[in-house]
Amino acid sequence: MASVASTDGRDGLEQWVEAKRRPADRIGVSSTPTGLRFAFYGRTSTVRHQDRTTSQGRQREAAELLIDGWGTIVGSFFDTGCSRRVPWRARKQAAQLLDLVASGGVDAIVVGEYERAFSGTQFQSMYGWFTRHGVRVWLLPETDGPVDVGDPDHRALLSLLGAQSQREVLRARHRVLAAMHNQAAHQGRYLGGRPPYGYRLVDAGRHPNPDQARWGRRLQHLAPDPVTAPHVAWMFAERLAGRSRSRIARNLNARGVPCPSQVDPGRNRHRAGGVWTLRTVAVILANPRYTGRQVWGRRPAGSDSAHGPAVSRDIAHPALVSEEDFLAAQQIRSARAAKDGAIRSYALAGLVRCGVCARRMDSHWVHDRPGYRCRHGHSSACQPTTERPKTIYLREDHLIDRIAAHFGDPDDLDGRGHARARVVAAELRATGSIVVCDSGGVIVVSERDVSPDSEREPKTNASLK
Repeated sequence: MASVASTDGRDGLEQWVEAKRRPADRIGVSSTPTGLRFAFYGRTSTVRHQDRTTSQGRQREAAELLIDGWGTIVGSFFDTGCSRRVPWRARKQAAQLLDLVASGGVDAIVVGEYERAFSGTQFQSMYGWFTRHGVRVWLLPETDGPVDVGDPDHRALLSLLGAQSQREVLRARHRVLAAMHNQAAHQGRYLGGRPPYGYRLVDAGRHPNPDQARWGRRLQHLAPDPVTAPHVAWMFAERLAGRSRSRIARNLNARGVPCPSQVDPGRNRHRAGGVWTLRTVAVILANPRYTGRQVWGRRPAGSDSAHGPAVSRDIAHPALVSEEDFLAAQQIRSARAAKDGAIRSYALAGLVRCGVCARRMDSHWVHDRPGYRCRHGHSSACQPTTERPKTIYLREDHLIDRIAAHFGDPDDLDGRGHARARVVAAELRATGSIVVCDSGGVIVVSERDVSPDSEREPKTNASLK
């Protein structure tokens, strides 16, 4: 049997259910409608974890409950995937609502949920604009009607709501970041995102959260991609052999090796081009996840984040390079070829600091041997001044002799010449030390105690005068 429709458009069953409700439960705040034209505004921050239809319906229902008997909603505006911190003019739907207000198309705005619409002091800053256009804002359940900033209770309530909305964001962010930090460091969990080049995602078993598991969600972890993993291992081997990143990129392009955007275009829609670049190679060689450790938080989620990077205590997935080789690859500094085609090597590059101006000394090749100099900021593009300190120049072999004597008996160091220089440089990096030079001598100091803005007399470990 077909349902019987009522005169107001509702079917018989809906009308019967409404009639069975107690009088106190029925919607109604006024029996004398004034016919105000309302614009409804709502918002949801995400589209992946929230259903727009459900969220919009819930907020719209709350708004209709508030204005029942006072008027009708003539325009509905609902932003999705937009943070509450974004100003209204920068929100697509909110901006359209403001244009409607400016044109006189509505008499009032009704908001289904304050925390969805405003953040911090946004409401106070916009209230004057609404008032100038003759529009009042209605809130439920905070004011149960139009907001009146002339009312001390309303002013206090709005201040509390603004602080509460901000607190909600900060607390939610802190809880999420703390949980993700723990999952990465103590559980080695894969926390989403694009898998690094050389890896693919495989099933890691049942989700530990019972509710998530009942919905069918499962964990994932990284596993070597049989096609691309050998290329990553080759890149690290080439880097350890002293090859430059640009040379590695040229070799990959020459051999026709697919770059990350070609291998996984679905996850790399933001990348254009289908060739290897120096930047792509550099990012791969600097990714610690190739050691088998799960790493999270290398790029902080915000300046107010209290959580640093998390590195899993145990191996979380198969490694493509050992930790020793990965750390060694980070210390490689490829030398450029000179005009005559020769490769000039500076073992102490980046480890020698000027004791006069605190600048890093330039690598400088003179009389067929490496050295280091500092011109204290002077260049050939400007005229020298009488106040500029005299240029400092030191030969690398003289520096090596002094530093080697500081670390122990020079005879204990393996090799001579370049091999000996590499051993000394490795010892400096291992101990976190640098060499500070001036006209008075040479000292070895902790790198933590020296910065361009520090005093000219750093804390020293030893003097090598």
